[in-house]
Amino acid sequence: MNARPLDLLLVNAPGKAHVYQSLATDLAAYEPPIWATLIAGYVRRAGYGVAILDAEALRMTIDETARAIVDCKPRLTVFTVYGQQPSASTQCMPAAGAVCRQVKALDQSLPTLFLGTHPSALPERTLLDEATDFVCEGEGPLTILAILEAFSSSAPAFDRVPGLWYRDKYFTRHTPPAATIKDLSTLAGMAWDLLPMAAYRAHNWHCFDHVDQRSGYASIYTSFGCPYRCTFCCINAPFGGSSIRYFSPELIIREIDELVQKYGVRNLKIADEMFVLNQQHVLGLCDLLIERNYGLNIWAYARIDTVHEKFLDRLKRAGFNWLGIGIESASKFVRDGVDKGRFSDEKIAGIVNRIRQAGIYVGANYIFGLPDDTLETMQNTLDMALELNTEWANFYSAMAYPGSALHATASSQQVVLPEHPGGPGWIGYSQHAYETLPLSTAAVPAGAVLSFRDHAFDAYFRSERYRAMMLATFGPTAVAHVDAMATHTLRRKYAVPFAQSSQTAPVLAN
Repeated sequence: MNARPLDLLLVNAPGKAHVYQSLATDLAAYEPPIWATLIAGYVRRAGYGVAILDAEALRMTIDETARAIVDCKPRLTVFTVYGQQPSASTQCMPAAGAVCRQVKALDQSLPTLFLGTHPSALPERTLLDEATDFVCEGEGPLTILAILEAFSSSAPAFDRVPGLWYRDKYFTRHTPPAATIKDLSTLAGMAWDLLPMAAYRAHNWHCFDHVDQRSGYASIYTSFGCPYRCTFCCINAPFGGSSIRYFSPELIIREIDELVQKYGVRNLKIADEMFVLNQQHVLGLCDLLIERNYGLNIWAYARIDTVHEKFLDRLKRAGFNWLGIGIESASKFVRDGVDKGRFSDEKIAGIVNRIRQAGIYVGANYIFGLPDDTLETMQNTLDMALELNTEWANFYSAMAYPGSALHATASSQQVVLPEHPGGPGWIGYSQHAYETLPLSTAAVPAGAVLSFRDHAFDAYFRSERYRAMMLATFGPTAVAHVDAMATHTLRRKYAVPFAQSSQTAPVLAN
């Protein structure tokens, strides 16, 4: 991997087949591990030898990944436990844990560290449960650099490494979290050259108008964090609270220039939890993209209450063909219960229509099983989705992700969670796994929430109105692709039938 002495190996463990079941083969995206790429560039500029093993993208097994790590003999192996969307870190823990255990079985002397949203949310539990030597609480770059510097001493002083959890004989020790990096220019220059760039592919929906050309794909951050406090979100666990920091548009465009000119990237994801927010930031990047006229196919996240008319034309001209919008629920009461904005149903429909009128496709996000949900409110949410009929829709089961306020509340109220005794463990936080175990509500048990979610997916993507819209918008190839996608049936261990709540919500068999 690297001819220089290998000080740091960053590993993206292979868990996609477990997490996505049959969807992993042809439908799910394979994204570059952004945090690994950021940290690799940062540490390499400090003079250390660095490599990245993206075992996920290389389609390696757990055993192959562990043996590759041992063969490299790095001074420090870091498992970057992040998923393809902000709340997906926890579902990556089983694969990282399995690889780490295999590494320790092969060579106990190799130091390992876990880093990511989940380890930052539960650092002590991660240290106690996993075979790792260290856990990072926080962003990671400063912590990792300090560990490598400590390794240079004959008697490493880990108590001076910020944001570190570690074992000291029979005791668990930890240091205060590292300060967040204020000047993000110090992280500029991602180590794309350490990745198998040809192995990445976009989400299927991202490329509906060229669904057979999903490679030439990358994802980048233009900011860290989010200023909002939605109780179901864990995005800010590594950052110590709700906040947002920006890379300058000039730094971002340098990364995009390299991705386009050196690696042939045409499909690009802005991974920020909240991109369409700051006018100067958004329009500054749009103007630089418009100048270059790369012909990119970009998608990014926005909120109903952050999309303004002044953004839309410039976004479209810059290559933003998709916006992911968090609608979550048709019930304002349910949305208010998780601090998700203060907007009406009319506002939702109006913003969705304006986005589409600007020539930008909408990927709408919905959640079933939020704390105040009933079968009636979940049906109302499905009805709203069917009425809006956006080009894509994500249907999620509510999860109390570690690091979210919802997880703290559920834990204090002794609500059944996947990590409890007898539960499936961290894989239960996946949306698509066999062992998925969502939250229950006061009115709907967890298994019924899960069944309703799967029913909603089928009802939406099999609806004739959706198929007609897709045919008019993208043509017959995209319709055939969606039809094939809809044939995938996810096996569900915990699904139970939900009671019939309306004529459009039939009882499902398990």
